[in-house]
Amino acid sequence: MSFFSIFLALVIEQVRPMSGRHFLHDSLRQWASWVPRYVDAGQAPQAWLAWSITVGVPALLVLAVHWLLALTLGWVFAVAWNVALLYATLGFRQFSHHFTDIRDALEEGNETLARELLAQWQQVDASALPRSEIVRHVIEHSVIDAHRHVFGVFFWYALLSVVGLGPVGAVVYRVAEFTSRFWADSRAPRTDGQLFSESLTQVTAQAWQWADWLPARATALGFAIVGSFEDAMDGWRHHAQKFPNDNNGVILAATAGAIHIQLGGAALKPASALDAELDAADDLAGSGSTPGRVPELGHFAQVVGLVWRTVVMWLVFVALLTLANVLG
Repeated sequence: MSFFSIFLALVIEQVRPMSGRHFLHDSLRQWASWVPRYVDAGQAPQAWLAWSITVGVPALLVLAVHWLLALTLGWVFAVAWNVALLYATLGFRQFSHHFTDIRDALEEGNETLARELLAQWQQVDASALPRSEIVRHVIEHSVIDAHRHVFGVFFWYALLSVVGLGPVGAVVYRVAEFTSRFWADSRAPRTDGQLFSESLTQVTAQAWQWADWLPARATALGFAIVGSFEDAMDGWRHHAQKFPNDNNGVILAATAGAIHIQLGGAALKPASALDAELDAADDLAGSGSTPGRVPELGHFAQVVGLVWRTVVMWLVFVALLTLANVLG
């Protein structure tokens, strides 16, 4: 079931991508704003309770619907529910338009437009970036987004599908990722107009670090297998520490080795003083670059190929597991 659900969701998402601001996204924002209003009291225990409710309630609801459909209407309807769920939580088209627009601008020689598009995408000041740095930052952010929107959801859905909890994995990962950004953003106050507490932002950052630990390493391993394995693993072992965020560092170091490119270095400057306060430790910044070639426009195609080969590899792996389960 997991293979067909993932495959169909990816195909549908390619044909008819979901818009960035759909009703599910708005509902999640309202839910993540409402729960802390009644639970967040500025202490760690209440913060963990708020996180558990925010993440756990949607996960239990989708699991209940999954089992209700499977037991009453049959597995076909359960698969359809899983496809719809994955369509909402997994997909390239949720971020790939940024990558495509910037790539097209650079191919046309319009670096000014490319800087503007990068600034709009990441809410940063990109006005002084040279061409190679535009390419580097686009690659870094695109690879991390590919992991968070595709491989991370893919990993937890496929893993928990083994014990019949696939929907839980997809929803927990997506909501945990969303809350880690939403609650850390002081521009997104609670429904009562107050800002989220420091305890809440610390708790959700820690929870997201745990939720992403295994998927990040699975993504890095996938990049190593379909890319230059020895160089990717060397980058993983020796250069992941160049990136302050441990999980992102593993992925970016493996990516750099897999396609022999320099990643890491100076962070993008926040677009405002308010953002500077939020992004003082940009998790894509590093104290130095990885070994490799200076980023060029041609590396975009290599990154796209790396990501798609990894998708195919994991789909084949899940298909083999599904076949073994059916035959067993």
